[in-house]
Amino acid sequence: MKQLFLVGIGTGNPEHLTLQAIRTLNEVDVILIPRKGESKAELAELRRDICSKVLTNPLTRIVEFDLPTRDAALPDYVQRVENWHDRIAHIWAEALAQTHSPKEKVALLVWGDPSLYDSTLRIAARLTPTPKITVIPGITSLQGLTAAHAIPLNDLAAPFTVTTGRQLRDNGWPAGSNRIAVMLDGECSFQNIPQQNIQVWWAAYAGMPQETILSGSLAQTSPLIIETRKKLRAKHGWIMDIYILERTP
Repeated sequence: MKQLFLVGIGTGNPEHLTLQAIRTLNEVDVILIPRKGESKAELAELRRDICSKVLTNPLTRIVEFDLPTRDAALPDYVQRVENWHDRIAHIWAEALAQTHSPKEKVALLVWGDPSLYDSTLRIAARLTPTPKITVIPGITSLQGLTAAHAIPLNDLAAPFTVTTGRQLRDNGWPAGSNRIAVMLDGECSFQNIPQQNIQVWWAAYAGMPQETILSGSLAQTSPLIIETRKKLRAKHGWIMDIYILERTP
C-alpha cells in the first residue's frame, strides 16, 4: 500500500513550513507537483522553490502532472466540482502508478492546510486502491491574514464564522456572529451586502513577498480592494486573497 502524505505548506512562503513538514518531505520517495496551465505557472514554480529550499535528500524525486480545468458548461456548481474532483483523482492515480514501488511514500504539497476549504482529502478518498493518508498541518491563509494585520481572529468571548464568497453572495451575512472570514471569493461578494457600519481587513498573497493588505470601513475600502485585486491578478496571472468583515451591532 502506498503512503500519501498531504503536506500543508502555508501560503507559499517556505518559512511557513513546520519542522514536521520539512522532515516529511525529506523522508518521502516522491513529491507530486501539479501544473495549472500557463496563467498559473507561478504556483508550480512556488512549489518547486519550496522543494529546492528544504530538500536535502538527493533520492527524493519530483514528479509533475497537469491538472484539468472545471467544465464551465455544467450549470450546477456542486456537480461541476464533483466531476472536476473525479478527473483530478484519476490523474492522481495515474501519477501514483508511475512511481517505482507500491510501497513508496508520496507527498502532495497543499496550499494552507488540508482542513480548511480545501478538497485534497475528498479527492484522495476517491483513489482506488486507497492509500494510507497522513496529514501534515500547515499555516492557513486565515492565519496569514490576521498576522499581516496584527489582529485577533475573534472579538473578546465572541464567535466568528468562516464562510465563502459564494455563500455571502447567495445567502447574505451568516447568522450568529458579527465577525466573518470570507475565503474563495473571486467576485468580491462584499459588494452584495449593505456596507455601512462594517470594517474590513483584506489581504492578497498573505505571508508571501508580494503580500498586499488593505483595511478600513467597507464602504470606503471596497472600491480600492476591487481595483487593487484586478491589478494584482493581471500582474501575476493569479490571485489568492481573503478578508475579514466585522459588523457593528
